[in-house]
Amino acid sequence: MAKIKMSKKATSIDMTAMCDVAFLLLTFFILTATAKAPEPLPVDTPASTVDVKLPETGLVTLTVGKSEGKDKVFFGMKDRDVRLKTLELMGAKYGVTFTPAEAAQFELIDEFGVPIEGLKQVIAMKSADRNKAGVQPGVPMDSLNNQLKDWIYTARQANIELGKNKDLDFAIKGDAKQEYPQIKKIMDILQDQKINSFNLVTGSRGKDY
Repeated sequence: MAKIKMSKKATSIDMTAMCDVAFLLLTFFILTATAKAPEPLPVDTPASTVDVKLPETGLVTLTVGKSEGKDKVFFGMKDRDVRLKTLELMGAKYGVTFTPAEAAQFELIDEFGVPIEGLKQVIAMKSADRNKAGVQPGVPMDSLNNQLKDWIYTARQANIELGKNKDLDFAIKGDAKQEYPQIKKIMDILQDQKINSFNLVTGSRGKDY
């Protein structure tokens, strides 16, 4: 009995649909990604195996590091409404008046490190100029002019006046090479205001086995 030979055809897969899906996903991730904001005082945090996520709201960050050979402290607040209220209270305390336009611009600044007397000049700068090394000398925190202590106090006061249901959380972000006395000074300022619970920001490191 004669065998019927089946004709062989080359197999091919149409990848058009797969390419469309890939480009759609790529476009989605590009459009939804959030660019990392430049840090005015970059620090290399120490490594740790502890993995605790900082809160997204109600957080005050105190960044401690060196720039141009000088110890500097920068002050940052997560909540914009707390920033505005804190600026209002600090302006009243130090006799510095901020215009509505300056207040609106300050609302967009995540972190700063300058005496309040020079804050208006920093607010007027473009973001790229503001974050250049050496532009901001740090928030004063010496015994005769401890503005850092006042920023912490007024931030907590602003948080209460705004009717927040939760107290502010505080985090210290220090450079791994930063000397301990400077970090200890920040801790003392917090503890003087009865803030005994705060976070130390670290980088991730794999567990040792």
